[in-house]
Amino acid sequence: MQLPTPGEGSGRVVLAPVGDLDIATVPGLERALDEALGRIGLLEIVVDLAAVTFLDSTAVAALLRGAAEAVGRGATLRLVDPQPVVSRVLRITAVGRLLGLPDDHGGRPPGVVDPAPWRR
Repeated sequence: MQLPTPGEGSGRVVLAPVGDLDIATVPGLERALDEALGRIGLLEIVVDLAAVTFLDSTAVAALLRGAAEAVGRGATLRLVDPQPVVSRVLRITAVGRLLGLPDDHGGRPPGVVDPAPWRR
């Protein structure tokens, strides 16, 4: 888990976990989230999932707890760049949007075409 020190005055922290986030590795994620949440002046935690190869329900729960705690402190937690398998877990569990990921289907079920895209 990488936890870079932001520049002075920066309210943004980027966490970049590597490998599987599961019951065995979630305690490290939780420690990193707690450390980030304890920073004075925190505005945003970005969790870069580019190098995460697997995500289980314990990791989803830890990310949701971190997001709730961030909101309680006036900050946000946002996920970026998930691998397809990780994105699928987040979509199936319906938490992707809660954690800042774009809606893959514009709010429509998969396979349903937008009948009037010009109305946006």
